[in-house]
Amino acid sequence: MSVFETKITHSYNQQDIQQILNLALARQEMVEEFSREQLVEIASELGISIHTLLEAEREWLAQQQEEQKRHEFNNYRRSQLKKSFGKFVIVNSFLLAINLINVGYLSWSLYILLFWGLWIALRAWNTYQIQGDDYERAFQKWKLQK
Repeated sequence: MSVFETKITHSYNQQDIQQILNLALARQEMVEEFSREQLVEIASELGISIHTLLEAEREWLAQQQEEQKRHEFNNYRRSQLKKSFGKFVIVNSFLLAINLINVGYLSWSLYILLFWGLWIALRAWNTYQIQGDDYERAFQKWKLQK
């Protein structure tokens, strides 16, 4: 009995099967995409009903759409952060210049720079946190506005 035949007689759980099939599909370089008919054929060979396949396909499409929306939301948040940082740089440069010209040294403008800088840092931290309740609330609010 060959090694291949020995492997066939083993049983695999669902996760093992998914991983093996994913690896096999990744190694199959000749086929870049599969048609829907091929998907149905593969499912039927695996004993998956057409109803189950269609449900899984709908769920997958919904997940893909949700992922796309989250990607758009993350890009939106980053662009808003960049705008805020641009305003921060412009306004604080102007205030620092006025402070230097009037007094000759930096005094009151440093407080504005530090507090606004702290606010920008907290906003940046929040922007790059893409997990948690705050992120989910902001995402749901953004989806409703869009």
